[in-house]
Amino acid sequence: MSLINSAPRTVRLWPLWLLAMALVIAGAAVWLHWPQLLLQSVLWQKDLHQHMTQHLQQVAAQPHQAGLTLLLFSLLYGVLHALGPGHGKVVITTFLATHPTKLKTSLKLTLLASLLQGSVAIVLVTLMLVILQTSSRQLHLSSFWLERGSYLFVTGLGVWIGCRALSALWQNVRPRPAMSIYAVRPTHRHHENCACGHAHLPDAQQVADAVNWKTQLLVVLSMGLRPCSGAIMMLLFAKVIGVYAWGVVSAAAMAVGTALTISAMGLVVQHSRALAQRLANAGRVTKSVHLIMPLLALTGSLLLIITGIILWQSAQPVISGGLRAF
Repeated sequence: MSLINSAPRTVRLWPLWLLAMALVIAGAAVWLHWPQLLLQSVLWQKDLHQHMTQHLQQVAAQPHQAGLTLLLFSLLYGVLHALGPGHGKVVITTFLATHPTKLKTSLKLTLLASLLQGSVAIVLVTLMLVILQTSSRQLHLSSFWLERGSYLFVTGLGVWIGCRALSALWQNVRPRPAMSIYAVRPTHRHHENCACGHAHLPDAQQVADAVNWKTQLLVVLSMGLRPCSGAIMMLLFAKVIGVYAWGVVSAAAMAVGTALTISAMGLVVQHSRALAQRLANAGRVTKSVHLIMPLLALTGSLLLIITGIILWQSAQPVISGGLRAF
């Protein structure tokens, strides 16, 4: 018997404990430096926003030079905006940390959510100001209710994940028929297709069940239904000075920049989770992992529910038409 197999179960679970400790330390660091991070992010975005408005004013006279610079600043704004605090990062990191997903699915979720956020801002401003020709106050009130709808989807996603986690826990802990005869098998090495009756890494069906289209839709809506405030302000300014089409292009570039950052975050979380699970499976703790992963999903669902409720209660409409960074 190897040293790994003879070690206590709590010791063999060191990859998962290490991942949990890293998450706690990272969360504590972010909590302690939250005001500084928030202030610095706001200052960077404010500076970029000033540059974008300057180039937006010049784009009518110099469409090629000023337009290209506007797109570059808009892309950078989207990247920095996604690095700042926001509920979208909480949703995607919690979901990917507690659910097995394919690389293609992770990229699809982050891309669709970011593009949806930019598209909602474009459609909202176009509908309210260009088509219906309402006031900016009505525009911000509509944005406020879309924002609250996004927070409702965050809470709904938490409830959905929690129900699935409880179902998975029940499947693992429910009493099973006793076996009167046990076959003695020689020691063998586990692998993906060893057919020994033990599940190791999640198979294709398990991955598909964990991230079916209903779950993916909830993730995308909870992240992307809230329109980007920076995109709304650029569209407003572009409408006032008569270059609305360039405002739409700028908002689309912001969405692409946001997608790049959130996709990178999602990939880091996904690979960290997969590495921890592979290390745990290598330590022959598959049965314990099948209990721990639903517990992690249940913890993530509680985090999403609490986040959604807090954001719903703290959301306030912008009546003055000022820019809110988040």
